[in-house]
Amino acid sequence: MTEEIIIAGFGGQGVLSMGKILAYSGIMQDQEVSWMPSYGPEMRGGTANVTVIISDERVSSPILNEYDTAIILNQQSMDKFEGTIKPGGTLLYDPNGITRHPERKDINIYQVTAAEKAAEMGNTKIFNMVVLGAYLKIKPIVKMENVIKGLKKSLPDRYHHLIALNEEAITMGMNSVIE
Repeated sequence: MTEEIIIAGFGGQGVLSMGKILAYSGIMQDQEVSWMPSYGPEMRGGTANVTVIISDERVSSPILNEYDTAIILNQQSMDKFEGTIKPGGTLLYDPNGITRHPERKDINIYQVTAAEKAAEMGNTKIFNMVVLGAYLKIKPIVKMENVIKGLKKSLPDRYHHLIALNEEAITMGMNSVIE
């Protein structure tokens, strides 16, 4: 099993964090992992993306031109990455701010209203965990117990009190994905 993922959106949406948590989760399952972030100098508000590869076999290169899954969180990323998904692959996106919805017929398309769900939960910072939950519902490539370990590993100790909220957000995302 090899899963090649691109997660893309604006800086500040938790794109890189989501990728890091996925990568740590794969490590906790003794899988081979690659995590390669890419972001402009703007950080917050600028575009950001991360490539994550989780595999049972050694990862030869973190540089990819096509992906099994694209998680898209803004229009610029939709325009840039929709065409890079392998036929039969998966596109997961939050429709908030999307003006041109995906048009491909040869991929599986899912939607999660993560911004809306995070606002309902009273904390917009958990937006990325709602998205992560939706992804894990579609493709359960890592176990929830390892996601929690990944959260603990990637979050500074001073934020560990938020792990339960993040877990709740992941569950919310799992229950909110729309095909």
